[in-house]
Amino acid sequence: MKKQFTFIALLFLLVSTSLFAQEKAIFQKNGIAINGHDAVAYFTDNKAVEGSESFVFEWMGAKWLFSTSDHLEAFKANPEKYAPQFGGYCAYGVSENHKSPTDPNAWTIVDQKLYLNYSKKVKELWSKDIPNRIQKANEYWPTLNKPN
Repeated sequence: MKKQFTFIALLFLLVSTSLFAQEKAIFQKNGIAINGHDAVAYFTDNKAVEGSESFVFEWMGAKWLFSTSDHLEAFKANPEKYAPQFGGYCAYGVSENHKSPTDPNAWTIVDQKLYLNYSKKVKELWSKDIPNRIQKANEYWPTLNKPN
């Protein structure tokens, strides 16, 4: 009986450890998406705008900050419209079959979708062939987005 209990306890420990070790579907730092920038502002203000803890919404396991209550409400109504593609990971990196963090100031909107990049330098590489990069990233993302 003691061996069976030990085995079950060990199995529980292994399963719970692997669950906590999985990467997040949304790129985040300290639980906050887009390094605290307002996802809606990219579309409405055409620039990266820092959000505020006064306007926060939890979605997909991350906190999303907004600069205004109107932006918060717009995101709540349709988060998929405003959230960056590929979970906010670097779109160029995903097109190269890997996940990379992003700089909220390195961004592009293509066909009403937000794409973030690792840096402004990487954004330059991304910008040289956006349609092909999006196609490749869309091919790789389902596999990259699977839990480890």
